[in-house]
Amino acid sequence: MHENNQKSLISKSLNYSTKSRRLHWLAPVFVIVLYIVVMMAFFSLQRIQTNLLPYFVNNNEGLQHLLNLIIIALSTIIIFSLFLMWRYTRQRLKTEQALETETIFRRAMENSMSTGMRVIDMQGRIIYVNPAFCRLIGWDESSLVGSALPYPYWIPGRHKEHMRTMEIVLSGKTPSSGLELEVQRRDGSRFTARMYVSPMRNPDGHQIGWMTSMTDITEPKRVREALSAAHERFMTVLESLDDAISVAADTPNGIELLFANRTYRRMFGSQPYGHQELLKQRTENHDDGNQYFIPTINIWFEVHHRTLSWTDGRKVRLQVARDITERLKHEQESRNQQEKIQLTSRLTTMGEMASTLAHELNQPLTAIVNYNTAAMNLLKAGKTDNPMLITALEKSATQAERAGKIISRIRAFVKRSDPRRQTVSIERIVSNTLDLAEIDARKHGKQIESYIEPDLPDVYADPILIEQVLLNLIKNGLEAMIQNQETLVKVHIARVEKEVEVSVIDRGHGLKEPERLFEPFFSTKTEGLGMGLNICRTIIESHNGQLWAVPNPEGGTIFKFRLPFSNQQTHSQH
Repeated sequence: MHENNQKSLISKSLNYSTKSRRLHWLAPVFVIVLYIVVMMAFFSLQRIQTNLLPYFVNNNEGLQHLLNLIIIALSTIIIFSLFLMWRYTRQRLKTEQALETETIFRRAMENSMSTGMRVIDMQGRIIYVNPAFCRLIGWDESSLVGSALPYPYWIPGRHKEHMRTMEIVLSGKTPSSGLELEVQRRDGSRFTARMYVSPMRNPDGHQIGWMTSMTDITEPKRVREALSAAHERFMTVLESLDDAISVAADTPNGIELLFANRTYRRMFGSQPYGHQELLKQRTENHDDGNQYFIPTINIWFEVHHRTLSWTDGRKVRLQVARDITERLKHEQESRNQQEKIQLTSRLTTMGEMASTLAHELNQPLTAIVNYNTAAMNLLKAGKTDNPMLITALEKSATQAERAGKIISRIRAFVKRSDPRRQTVSIERIVSNTLDLAEIDARKHGKQIESYIEPDLPDVYADPILIEQVLLNLIKNGLEAMIQNQETLVKVHIARVEKEVEVSVIDRGHGLKEPERLFEPFFSTKTEGLGMGLNICRTIIESHNGQLWAVPNPEGGTIFKFRLPFSNQQTHSQH
């Protein structure tokens, strides 16, 4: 809109200049016409005089010619002077019009400015204000021009502060960044302004006052203060984090540390050593983990890296390193405790099966005694070549091997050892578990039926722990059917997408409180501790699997758990 006003003003000035150029020739032309009329009158009178007084002419003919020449010369000079005057007038009009156009254009620019302009003399009296200044403070030009200190827009009660500001202005010590001050509009509202000051000089170079420009910075200041407060809060958060946060850039001279919070500085100082060492660990360790040990400070870190653009456009690396030494220590202690609980659970299971195992071992041991007695009797009778001797010894060896397998299986099941994840066949796990479970099944007069889908891939697991889970689920199924006539517990193993699913199906009393089934110390058995299923779920989840239970549509419960196939594991678990 200001631009349109300027164009309108310039157009008006140009129209005025055109009118002046059309009318400035009237004065010289009028003078020339008047001169011609006078000359014609002069020559007419002279002719009349000659006709009436011929004797004057005859006696003064030379003088008359001289007079004519003088008149003609004077006329020529007058015409030439009029031409010069016309040319000078034309040039002067052009110059005046150019100055007027420029003045109007500059005034239009002043009126269109959004920055308030004010001129004060050497004593501080206001001698000029532009419309933007008047709009800014709400006072009109007539109320401001000529006013001295204190100015109308000064805040009441703070004149001393304003006077100190004016002393700085009048002394010429205003900083190049300007002065910040608060002023009051005519309606009583206040705003914050930034004022820039420069000396005003006349064409001779003598200073005659001060030119000041004033801009309302209330909103920019509010935004700046909000950003500053946000930055301060952000820095407070960064500095209070327990993670070591650093930002570094690669330069020809090495790594340059651009930012480091308090935790980083406490651990590594203000040097890029820590950032570089953690980056080196990441480069040298080609696995997918992000846990690294720094031996110089004896700390384990969990490190995350990210590339981002810095304020100057450079690509930099953000590194967040968390001290996980205590966490790893607690995790190790938790694993040790879990192993103890799992071992206790296996020992409890074997304790519950002790009488059954004793009876199971008693049979092969009794058979061994009987076969050995028969062999001894044959030997005493001297019947060393009797075929029955060899048969008795072979049967005795078979029974001894049977007893040895039972004892070996029990020892392997209850033996305390470090968890060993390995690629193992699910068929092997099921077979080993059924060797023990069938002993308990015979005690209760039940049977176990298993189905294993052919060509199942291996799983990556600790076989003893998975055997513990499967045995616990089978025992629960057998015990749930003690009070009814159902005799069959089914174990079904099949592929489900990229996992193997193991199902233990019983026809017992079913689930009474399924939502509390896996709670610690919750049990439906009168003598149960309520830890078995909770331990089983912990074991399966530690193998990246799932354990759950659903009602059996035919009556009873179906316990299921899934384990990922071996090629789906990271194999990097501890």
